[in-house]
Formats: sequence, structure tokens, C-alpha cells
Amino acid sequence: MREYKMRRGEHLEDRVDDMEAFIEEYFGPITDTTDYNDGELHVVESPDNPVFERVTAGTVEYSGKKNKVALDIEERPAEEVIAEGHVDAAEDAVAVKNDFLEAATGRDAKARRDSLKRDVEDDAETPDNV
Repeated sequence: MREYKMRRGEHLEDRVDDMEAFIEEYFGPITDTTDYNDGELHVVESPDNPVFERVTAGTVEYSGKKNKVALDIEERPAEEVIAEGHVDAAEDAVAVKNDFLEAATGRDAKARRDSLKRDVEDDAETPDNV
């Protein structure tokens, strides 16, 4: 499960009024929920895109901090998808994921990558067992 933070000065609640409807718009009907970090995430067992096997997404709430978007996508094996003739769906899968995250967080793929690099660099500078 990966959590994505919001763009500076923005809040998830301002960008996404109804997380359930938002998830259904991008991935398909929600079929279940699952517990995560003292909250509940939505599960789409049969996503609209045939590349996705299962999608888990939702809001992760933190007291005193901005909420984040959590997203976990389980993909089917590429050989299986290609054998079924869904080659175009693979390209669309990347676009759907990026569009969902950009609409929710206000950050494009490059900004999310750069942020992840900074987080890793910050962790490397922190000494262990201090």
C-alpha cells in the first residue's frame, strides 16, 4: 500500500468530496472495504480495466496532519493480458492510475517521483539507532 501526499497548501477534502464516487469513476464499482491504519479503504474486486486484478484505495486520516490518498493496485500477469488481446488496456491502465492520483493530490507523476526521492534521501541522512 502506498500513500500519496497532497500538493502544498491543498487538502484532500477540497479536491475529492465523495471518495467512493471518485474511486468508482476511475476503477469501477466498489465491492468491499478493508481496514488500514485505523480507517477503512474501498476495494474494487473487478476493476473496469482488465489489467487490474484488484484495486484498494481511499483516504488515510492523520490527526494533526493532512490526510493522504492510499492506493494499492494488483495487476494481472502481462502474458495473460496480452493473450486475451488487451494490449491497449495496458497503456490505459497507466493513464488511469496517474489521472486518479493527479486529480486527488494535485501532483503529477513527476512531482510524486521527485517527492519520493526526497523522502528516501531524508531517510538516508537519518542515523540508525540514535
